[in-house]
Formats: sequence, structure tokens, C-alpha cells
Amino acid sequence: MEYEKILPEIIQENDKKILLVVLDGIGGLPHPITGKTELETARIPNLDYFAKIGSCGLIIPVLPGITPGSGPGHIALFGYDPIEIQIGRGILECLGIGLEVKKGEIAIRGNFATIDENKIVTDRRAGRIPTEENEKIVNLISENIREIKGIKIKIKTVKEHRCAIILSGENLSIDVSENDPGKEGKPLKNFVPLSEKGKFTAEVLNEFEERVINLLKNVDTKAKCILLRGFSTYPEIKTFKEKYKLNACCIATYPMYKGISKLVGMDVIDCGETVEEEIMALQKVYNDYNFFFLHIKKTDSLGEDGNFEGKVKFIEEIDKKIELIKSMEFEAIAITGDHSTPSKLKGHSWHPVPFVLVSPNTIPDDVQRFTEKECSKGILGNMYSKNVMYLLLACSLKLGKFGA
Repeated sequence: MEYEKILPEIIQENDKKILLVVLDGIGGLPHPITGKTELETARIPNLDYFAKIGSCGLIIPVLPGITPGSGPGHIALFGYDPIEIQIGRGILECLGIGLEVKKGEIAIRGNFATIDENKIVTDRRAGRIPTEENEKIVNLISENIREIKGIKIKIKTVKEHRCAIILSGENLSIDVSENDPGKEGKPLKNFVPLSEKGKFTAEVLNEFEERVINLLKNVDTKAKCILLRGFSTYPEIKTFKEKYKLNACCIATYPMYKGISKLVGMDVIDCGETVEEEIMALQKVYNDYNFFFLHIKKTDSLGEDGNFEGKVKFIEEIDKKIELIKSMEFEAIAITGDHSTPSKLKGHSWHPVPFVLVSPNTIPDDVQRFTEKECSKGILGNMYSKNVMYLLLACSLKLGKFGA
């Protein structure tokens, strides 16, 4: 990325504070009856306030037309090129729940899912089983499947239907296809090697899946198999301190986002499960850091569930709590999402995401609402997510002049 060529000579330290608020999956598509998106439907006076006083635009997470996962969506917002630095979801899940991943180990993200007697996937999230039920299933698997073909298997609960897995041993590779069919109504896939190196790992995973299915066959749960994806190893990546000279922290409720924050050297702050508790945590550590990443998850989950009304209601809840940020002093605030998750599509999408940048060092535009259409009229236009971090640095006067 071009920034990398000049950043070391222009980056400079000061005490000015930056806040990046990521409303996961915030972007949407028009409701077929009303013609309005979730943001356009919601009553959001505080988000609209930030749009009115800031500079607005739309951001493209990766490339036009490319639907990003959460990993690429966030790594881009943190100022890294999501194509050059590809991080598997598995490593993020494992780090997010405090699992140590050593060199040579394979980290995997798992979803418990429901299948019928013909191994047709009927629910990719097993009804979002409670975390407590997940823990019981994980304990059962841990007790009965500890090793396959000399490969040690460690499985841990993440949250609800999600789990994280670490494979340890010789001859492991991430060159393996996923077994997730991507949609309900399709058969569970086999793991297929993507190269000769991946052949052994595929054999281990196919046996692991069969043993899990047999183990859960007579258990009273909707979890009847595991969809495994995000095969990854520990990457080499510059931290926020090394790259930006920032003392950064993460405030998030979901392990995956804690994981990606740890990967770039952020401290992860303990907080509760609600938006209000997250903002209270922000207030508590305000004096300790100069970069704050505040992540709010449920907008994405409700979009994936196709719950348009629920997403609207939660956006309104966010808006009420986010008013507390108005009284806090930040030299630069960005509010956006890592990608769009339209309820209409029940999943991530390629659509640009609304973005607002608030700072005494920006030029306000005529945008009146924090919505997709309104932000498209903003002074910042369309830009890539990987540029967001550099605008935040510039607005907080942390970038010196380039050249003579």
C-alpha cells in the first residue's frame, strides 16, 4: 500500500484522542414495502447530529462488488490492505477467547449447525443455541475426541452457536476447503485438500466431523454437526504502536473482534454485553489511551437473521446510548460499519457503508442524516475503508508534511 512507503517519516505522536465506532453490518437495502433501508426507517437524532456536523461519504470495504468477511472488513478499517494481509477467521476467534495459537498450529472457526438424516443443513446456526448449551456440547466433544491420526484437537466455546478449534501436530496445512454449504437446504460438504499439502489435514477434519455427528446424534440439542471455516495460522503484522505510534484499546462484546484487536496490538477492555456498558467502559478508560475502537455487534446479527424491524429497533437503541459520546473530547471521531448486512439478503453484502468523520479539522458538508443515500452526497465521496485510519490520523494532527 502506498501509505507504507511514506508513513514512517511523517507519523508523529501527540496526546490527541481518536475514536472509531464500528456499527457492524450497519448498511442495508430498501424494504420491499416502504422503500426505506433500516437506517432510513430508524429514528436516529444523535447519529444524524454527527452527520450534520461532520464530513460524510461512503466506504468500500475491499473492492467494488466484493462482499467482505468481518476479518477483511476490520483489517481495512485499521489501515491495512485487506488483500495483501489476509487473516483467517479462525485465528481471530481463538485469540478473542484467550486461546494461545503457536507457530505451526491451525486455528479454525466453528459453527454448530443442524442437519437432517441425509446430512442436509437445515439451520447453519443451530437456532443460535445458548452459550451454556454450547459449553456442554464442547465438553462432550473434548472428552471423546482428543486426538485423530496423531493430531491433538482442542475445542472451546466462543458464544451462542460458535466455537473455536486448534489443531496441533505435524504435517498440518490450511490448504483445505470449508465444509459449510453457505445456505440452508444444501448438503454438508466434505473437506477437500486444495493442494497436496492439505491432503492429511482434510483426512483429519473429515474424520473429526463424522465422529462429532455420531456423538451428537442422540443428544437433545439442535447442534448436530460443526461447520468449519477460517483455517489460519498466526500472521506477521505490524502493531498499532509500531505502525502509528498509538496507544490503542478495543471495547467489544464479541470474541472475534477482540481477537483482531489483539492481533494489531490493542489492549482489550473488559465490558458487559450492552451498548450502554460498552460506552461506560469507554468513559472509564478514557484517560489511559489515545485510540479507542468501539465495536457494536448486534446490528450484524439481526441483519443476518433477516430481522428488519429488529435491526431498526436496535439502531434506535444504539442512537440513544451514543449520545453520551457527545460530551467526551476526541480530536477525531469516525462512525461507520465494517460492511453492510441488509436484512433483505440475510448476510454480508458488497454495498458501500455510510461513514461520518467528525473533527474540528474537517469541512462539514450538507448531509442531514446518517443514511446510505444521504452519506453518498457527502464531501468525502466514495473511498476505500483502508483510507479511514489515515484520515483519522490526519485530523488528529498525527501526520506531518510529506516532502519538502
